Amino acid sequence: MDCLSDSPPVALDVARGVTRLFARASTFMICEVPLPNGRRADLMGLDSKGKLVIVEVKVARADLTTDAKWRDYLDYCDRFYWAVTPDLAAICDGEDYLPDLSGLIVADRYDAAIRREAAEDALAPARRKAETARFARRAARRLAAGLDPSLGDER
Repeated sequence: MDCLSDSPPVALDVARGVTRLFARASTFMICEVPLPNGRRADLMGLDSKGKLVIVEVKVARADLTTDAKWRDYLDYCDRFYWAVTPDLAAICDGEDYLPDLSGLIVADRYDAAIRREAAEDALAPARRKAETARFARRAARRLAAGLDPSLGDER
């Protein structure tokens, strides 16, 4: 599965920059992760302490300002970030974007910088166990599909 396959090229660039940023901190991301509630996280990562991170990528003002589904991701991660292009960063400082909880990353295709760190809202142990296992199985399945495309990516 391609990362953010139905997104414009700029979204792919932002996802690449964010992935590089988190990899330097030993947090490894996968793209387009379906969640049990029917939503799909743009990027989801697992850090070296077993904490789950979700990053919502936005590259268009209209998409950012009309997104009403992002709060549905909060039940599946310990930290949540917005990843945006530099021209959208100021919008994410507004109260509608929960700046006391959500982090903010400004990114391009080469790199990214955390402008505001996300607050940690720890998952319940049972939820963490279930989501970590789901994350690991999805990542493993995607790697296996690289060897045998018939394995595909489960939805």
